[in-house]
Amino acid sequence: MTETPETTPDATETRKRGLETMSKVYGWEVQDGPGAFFATTVDHLFADIWNRPDLTIRDRRLLLLGALSAQGMDDVVEIQATAALGNGELSPDELREIGLFLTHYVGWAMGSKISMLLERLAGRHERDAS
Repeated sequence: MTETPETTPDATETRKRGLETMSKVYGWEVQDGPGAFFATTVDHLFADIWNRPDLTIRDRRLLLLGALSAQGMDDVVEIQATAALGNGELSPDELREIGLFLTHYVGWAMGSKISMLLERLAGRHERDAS
C-alpha cells in the first residue's frame, strides 16, 4: 500500500495533535471530520499555530477573546470563555476584568453585551465550583 500525504505517520501525528488541541481550545472532544477545510483547520491552525512556542494557550485565548469581541461574535466568545474557565486558564474575576476592559475598546454597546455574557459565565462557574 502506498502512503499518501494524508496517511503518512507524520500526517497522522499532526492530525492527532490538532484534534487534541482543538478539543482543549473548545472545551469538548472534537472528532475527526471530512473535507479539506476541516483538515486545514485541524492540521494547520490547531496542530501548528496553537502549539507554537512563544505564546501559551492562555495568551492565544486572550487574543482570541479580544478579536471575537471586536467582531461581535458573542456565541463564540461564550464557547471560548467557558473553555478557559474549565481549563483553569482564566478565573471568574479575570473574565470579569476582560469584559470591563474590552467594553472600552470594542464599543460600549457591544462591550456591554460581552461584559454581561462574561459576568454570567463567571457567576455560573463560581456557583458550580461551590
